[in-house]
Amino acid sequence: MGTKPIAIAVTGGPGGGKTTALDLFQRELKDEIRVVPESATLLFGHGLTKDSSPDNARLLQRAIYRMQVNLEAIFHEFFAERLLICDRGTLDGIAYWPDDEASFFDAIESTYAAESDRYDAVIFFETAAARGEDVRSNNPYRSESLQAARDLDERLQRVWSRHRRYHFIPSEKSFLEKIANGLRTIQSVLAAVKGR
Repeated sequence: MGTKPIAIAVTGGPGGGKTTALDLFQRELKDEIRVVPESATLLFGHGLTKDSSPDNARLLQRAIYRMQVNLEAIFHEFFAERLLICDRGTLDGIAYWPDDEASFFDAIESTYAAESDRYDAVIFFETAAARGEDVRSNNPYRSESLQAARDLDERLQRVWSRHRRYHFIPSEKSFLEKIANGLRTIQSVLAAVKGR
């Protein structure tokens, strides 16, 4: 695989099926991949809370960014022979940042190009809210309304659609078809990046 291990970011708006897809990817492709867990969920699960104040949002997004970078580095080191599938990526923070994109990159001391280059490809799962469907799940940290989920999904799409290898999985009437579409896409992306 060369000196830079292969990493693919799997992201999308709330209720897009990303977590279900990642569970299936791990089961289906267990000999080839390792899933890097989502930093925000780990932090929320250990006491960090969402707060509507801009100062708290900036602090939280910087913490999530640092944790994501470190988790990816740890997984690269321990699983150098495997392809990494990242549950979200460092650019997700832009969609939650209370100020403009330039100030996000100033805060993390990076650039769009540098963060985009962390990932060989991006697979984006559109929120079910795009079809007017409920986005509640067994994730206790999900609190978005349908409109908030749609807005967040659109912001995330604007961020990630600029990636050179962006793959969009639209919301489908059949959730099973959407997950199957996602699995086919990730298998095709894995084959493409391994073949380079």
